[in-house]
Amino acid sequence: MRYLSTRGQAPAQQFCDILLGGLAPDGGLYLPESYPRVTDAELTAWRALPYAELAFEILSRFIDDIPAEDLRAICRKTYTAQVYGNVREGSDATRITPVTWLEAGEGANHRGGLGLLELSNGPTLAFKDMAMQLLGNLFEYVLEQRGEQINILGATSGDTGSAAEYAMRGKHNVRVFMLSPNGRMSAFQRAQMYSLQDENIFNIAVEGMFDDAQDIVKAVSNDHAFKKQYKIGAVNSINWARVVAQVVYYFAGYFGATERNDQVVDMAVPSGNFGNICAGHIARTMGLPIRKLVCATNENDVLDEFFRTGVYRPRTSAETHVTSSPSMDISKASNFERFIFDLVGRNGDTVRALWQQVESGGAFDLNETPFADKVAEFGFVSGSSSHADRLATIRATRDAYGVVVDTHTADGLKVAAQYREADAPMLVLETAQAAKFEETLREALGEAPPRPAGFDHLEALAQRVEVMPVDVNRVKAFIRAHVDA
Repeated sequence: MRYLSTRGQAPAQQFCDILLGGLAPDGGLYLPESYPRVTDAELTAWRALPYAELAFEILSRFIDDIPAEDLRAICRKTYTAQVYGNVREGSDATRITPVTWLEAGEGANHRGGLGLLELSNGPTLAFKDMAMQLLGNLFEYVLEQRGEQINILGATSGDTGSAAEYAMRGKHNVRVFMLSPNGRMSAFQRAQMYSLQDENIFNIAVEGMFDDAQDIVKAVSNDHAFKKQYKIGAVNSINWARVVAQVVYYFAGYFGATERNDQVVDMAVPSGNFGNICAGHIARTMGLPIRKLVCATNENDVLDEFFRTGVYRPRTSAETHVTSSPSMDISKASNFERFIFDLVGRNGDTVRALWQQVESGGAFDLNETPFADKVAEFGFVSGSSSHADRLATIRATRDAYGVVVDTHTADGLKVAAQYREADAPMLVLETAQAAKFEETLREALGEAPPRPAGFDHLEALAQRVEVMPVDVNRVKAFIRAHVDA
């Protein structure tokens, strides 16, 4: 399997090369040259597999430069009940991503049912662990095989950073430099990241929004000389390995919600950077029977605006709202470029022209193009949620079902309600556990949400973070000083 850049001006590469490289040299994102199609017989055979074996079956269709038995061993090492043991009471940790039915629906196939796909049972209580734990083990394996080191540069709006740091802490030949927006995350999120004292972990809080941090990561990645000299890699969802790892739980969720392959499901996904729902798009393209992909945004509704109007109009940092679902406070959705590449027939010239408009501070409008009518073919619908919606949904979910959800999952439930139908189950992909957003949960429920064991005094731990202005050169100097030391 070879990988192509969405902008069409970079040579095709194999998986292990793009794993370590992040952005393509032409500024684009990597995608496989084609998506493998899954047969009905394969779907039937995969239903009974443990999560680690399902991961191997799916990943092996995208990764052919790691020996099969080594890849299987990496999957088995990653997806264990011990690593993903922070499940809800009554859930089965051995399933890794169990489905919690809020409303069971009709019959064994849950027609009309409403479920949560539990994705936040990992060490940082966020769905990012599902891919990041695999990424850490892949990095360690490939670097060991090649005798190389890597310096990971990432940006986080809340959950990516802690998931990456917990996946990479103590890994051989890996340093992590993680940018986050200063003061914009919850106290729990900050404590998870900044309290780590591992020598290979470095936190940088930039005095801006997530998009500013993300722009710095892209700028450093586009400085090819610096990137080569300091062996800069990426763990954000610009890294294809993150996205393909997330494809796996769409299959697991489908199997958890159905008994037969002739049933469709609808899936609602809280989305900011478009990486999570992009994995759903890929699973659907592979042949997984997903009917609707419901893109749920918060007040930063750039993606909702596109699916409603055909116009993609990123906002500036000054126009980006600070909300109570902070991991989605994003107005430049990096992974959206992957979807547009597929939408325009995988034409790199077209993608490059569209993103030239975006990167010059503008927008693009597909309404006057041949691609406007094709959006519906990919199954996307969308909606947005507000702070008031969030509070009301958290209360209603607790009162009706006895389940406490986080703010982002609440956005997903609110928008899912607009598209729920009686002839198919609706699965909402859980983003994080409620404990990560205690301030807003107290506002909604009048009390703190439950915390899994081991997280009781997290915010009281000593924290280590470097605060910087939004300055690419300052970040480069910080990396240089700690790599050359």
